[in-house]
Amino acid sequence: MKQFFAALLLAPAFALPAQAADKVAYFAGGCFWCTEADFEKIDGVGNVISGFMGGKKAYPTYEDVAYGRTTHRETVKVPYDDTKVSYQELLSAFWRMHDPTDGKGSFVDRGRHYSSAIYYVDEDQKRLAEGAIEALDKSGKFSRPITTEVAKAEGFYPAEAYHQDYYKKAATKYKYYRFRSGRDQFIKVYWKDDNNIYQTATR
Repeated sequence: MKQFFAALLLAPAFALPAQAADKVAYFAGGCFWCTEADFEKIDGVGNVISGFMGGKKAYPTYEDVAYGRTTHRETVKVPYDDTKVSYQELLSAFWRMHDPTDGKGSFVDRGRHYSSAIYYVDEDQKRLAEGAIEALDKSGKFSRPITTEVAKAEGFYPAEAYHQDYYKKAATKYKYYRFRSGRDQFIKVYWKDDNNIYQTATR
């Protein structure tokens, strides 16, 4: 038996199953329980990780972020297979998950740590994110300007284990929180039957 497990540990890397997702994107759209759950419904998206980005403190805890002891935002790491879903499609999905005009929080959750941001990993993501914001702003869909920040992805820290897949682990509590937050009510009002791709022609 010991020899069997030793052989598994020493097996070459090519014997392991290949990862389906080959690219990554980072989004902050308020409560990461909700954005994680919504992104994981998209075909081509892998296991989404809830965490923190946008602050200088290394390895922040949830309490650090929640009580404003850092400048991090609740952020999700979204691995994706770009042969199945494009970055532009992820951007479009992101808009439909939250209120991108609220610069002071997200629904019932207040503070910078719940505000909207797109963290880009390369110039192509930056270009598309800025073009999407410009187009959404000019569309007149919202009476207030888009406040979503676009910044370079640096220093992502996964949240504690109990936050990961919270919508599965504590489904009843999650559904209650989500309903009480007003998120789905907002989405229904502003995004119902809107399938537009918001992107400037020059981008």
